[in-house]
Amino acid sequence: MKMTKTLLASLFAVGLLGSAGAQAATWCESGKPVKFAGLNWESGMLLTDVMQFVLDKGYGCKTDSLPGNSITMENALGTNDIQVFAEEWVGRSEVWKKAEAAGKVVGVGSPVVGAAEGWYVPRYVIEGDAKRKLEAKAPELKGIADLGKYAEVFRDPEEPGKGRFYNCPAGWTCELDNSRMLKDYGLEDKFTNFRPGTGPALDAAVLSSYKRGEPILFYYWSPTPLMGQVDLVKLEEKPGVDNSVSIKVGLSKTFHDEAPELVAVLEKVNMPIDLLNQNLARMAKDRIESPALAKIFLKEHPEVWQAWVSEDAAKKINAAL
Repeated sequence: MKMTKTLLASLFAVGLLGSAGAQAATWCESGKPVKFAGLNWESGMLLTDVMQFVLDKGYGCKTDSLPGNSITMENALGTNDIQVFAEEWVGRSEVWKKAEAAGKVVGVGSPVVGAAEGWYVPRYVIEGDAKRKLEAKAPELKGIADLGKYAEVFRDPEEPGKGRFYNCPAGWTCELDNSRMLKDYGLEDKFTNFRPGTGPALDAAVLSSYKRGEPILFYYWSPTPLMGQVDLVKLEEKPGVDNSVSIKVGLSKTFHDEAPELVAVLEKVNMPIDLLNQNLARMAKDRIESPALAKIFLKEHPEVWQAWVSEDAAKKINAAL
């Protein structure tokens, strides 16, 4: 009987130790890094750097970011080669939808609320601009369905018989969506599907045309620095099209299941869109690199991020700042 009691006591002790060990060996304590998608647009970069700093300094996590286009990164999320995609536009990505349906990825939280995307033209194209002596070139233009009548207004310098639509850079999820929309609206024969090489190249094309008062038709989104610099009109889509934008923090299913203590932080991350746009404009104007701006944001707005983290983590983050 004594031996049985001793054995039971030993097993109980081992059980307790095992349980404590399992609790202690969180994702970061086990030495596994949290790999982020290295997003290449401004808001995605800033959100990524803010999240990395919070997990690194507040929770003692090793973090890393791997560069690549959004489609490649979404595929890597599905295989757990990366764990976090800081700004996932869930409604627009077929790769995401398939991975989510297969139970490979999970979207949490609302890092950005009030985001928008669509096809835009400068306001002066529709209304003119008396101050700049610009006449309205397409006064009846209201929606994407009207564009067939206005190909001449947005003439492509390389294919003068067609208009030019500035799409996203190749490899971005939105590039595929926009190409499909050109086809769906019957505009493939009337507009060239022009893909700038990078996000900054798209910005440069828009700003250059805007300064010269020339018509330009392009896809764009908010939050971005550009939206604060130019006056644009978003073209209406067909009735019944759902224009709502849902942005989540994309997580690999493995990470979601194995790192609940970090998921609890990431699902609370939210940047008010006005504040985010202000910071992105500052990034562009003052040429601040994203990691530096992330620290400035965290220093200046503790009222935003302290709601995401534990009291202990907040102290550690403040000490690191």
